[in-house]
Amino acid sequence: MTTELERIKILEAKISQVVDIVKKLNAENDKLREQVKELRADKRDAEEAARKAGRLDESLKRFEEERTALREKIEALIRQIDQVGL
Repeated sequence: MTTELERIKILEAKISQVVDIVKKLNAENDKLREQVKELRADKRDAEEAARKAGRLDESLKRFEEERTALREKIEALIRQIDQVGL
């Protein structure tokens, strides 16, 4: 009888250990899920920033092209003025 009682106590201790491990793993799992959620949000933010940077780069190129076109027009006007002798 004592042996059975000792076995039950040992089993109870092992079950308690398993429960503690499961609780620990569940807490760790919850933490990891939260980290994944945050990383996904960071990824979305980074992707949006990359899209915005791309749009800004396109705008910059367009402005540079416009600047070049304006410079050429102004230089042409200056040449015409020089030809008139003003």
